[in-house]
Amino acid sequence: MVALGVAVGLLLPLVLRAHMRAGAGFRFASYISDYMVLQKEPAGAVIWGYGISEATVTVTLCREQETIMKKVTHVTENLGHGSFEYMSAVCWLFGRHLYDTLQYPVGLVSSSWGGTPIEAWSSGRSLKACGVSKEGFTLPVSISGPSEHSVLWNAMIHPLLSMTLKGVIWYQGEANVDLNRDLYNCTFPALIEDWRQTFHLGSQGQTERFLPFGFVQLSAVLSDEESDDRFSQIRWHQTADLGYVPNLRMPNTFMAVAMDLGDRNSPFGSIHPRDKQTVAYRLHLGARAVAYGEKTLTFQGPLPEKIERLADKGLLSLTYSQQIEVQRQDDKIFEISCCGDHQCKWLPAPMNTFSTQTLALNISSCPGAVTALRYAWASWPCEYKQCPLYHPNSTLPAPPFITFTAN
Repeated sequence: MVALGVAVGLLLPLVLRAHMRAGAGFRFASYISDYMVLQKEPAGAVIWGYGISEATVTVTLCREQETIMKKVTHVTENLGHGSFEYMSAVCWLFGRHLYDTLQYPVGLVSSSWGGTPIEAWSSGRSLKACGVSKEGFTLPVSISGPSEHSVLWNAMIHPLLSMTLKGVIWYQGEANVDLNRDLYNCTFPALIEDWRQTFHLGSQGQTERFLPFGFVQLSAVLSDEESDDRFSQIRWHQTADLGYVPNLRMPNTFMAVAMDLGDRNSPFGSIHPRDKQTVAYRLHLGARAVAYGEKTLTFQGPLPEKIERLADKGLLSLTYSQQIEVQRQDDKIFEISCCGDHQCKWLPAPMNTFSTQTLALNISSCPGAVTALRYAWASWPCEYKQCPLYHPNSTLPAPPFITFTAN
């Protein structure tokens, strides 16, 4: 596949369509016959397509029936050299799901590098705001790519700042499990804010100041340590320690929960599940709701909005913000912090009775004070799509959470 990159319409405020005539087998990347419709008034447009390398192509710009400009050019740049293995699968599938809904072309720009920490994608400004130090740390084995502060921001994000973006999707976090993990609840929101500001300024205001920003919450990973909660902490920090988005610290954001998509037999390691389709599908629901204004669309799973201790029954009652579907009973996925004799420990709280929007947990094993409750707080919370709680109509899993309770 090849691409034609021609800057057109730089001084034309009302370019409505580009009409291509060529006998060399060239086609636009998204087209109707040999027409490509520009979706809005551009400050500039780049036309992408595929065809025979070095073929001569005539591009005609039209407003209604009037020809504004005609340019003869050549197919000159081969983007993939016959292979697009570097393209993010989640990004491509996300775009396909959006296209199926929107029914107009969606442009995708993939700028990614696996095994890299958030510090590499952050500007010096945002790292300074979170007090991230360059000194005194050893790179963990989870980092396999560039890790220097701001190196990928400078090389792979800053050159794109003049582009007009509709939104961003982000899939990262495992490289910070052992690197500045406790700062991720600052570095991630700070990166989002910094990218928004710089893309807005770099595009001369064409990129929205609060452009939509979606992300994938970390999937399940196999761990040798039974009490390993490092991945749980990163998942929590990805939401600025609130468990859901959008929120006050992360406005205009959306999240795809992936903790139920663990892949024990993935040839790339369990942290890289092969089911990218479900990840992309859940992401695109958030984009439709947050970026494209489908206000009634359910795009995230249920979270409890009220927790009440029924001391006489030895139960903890949870009332959810949405309807819930209990897919199976689980005796270990809910845990309570039980405190007494100046110490606290986490104990399982088996699921008891439930209704369409409420769930009761058995806490009779705690003779002392129940000070906290957490759900799915594990590296591997459940098997593939087998977590106990989902939204009944959307198959979206209830996200993990931790909350402190009043005894």
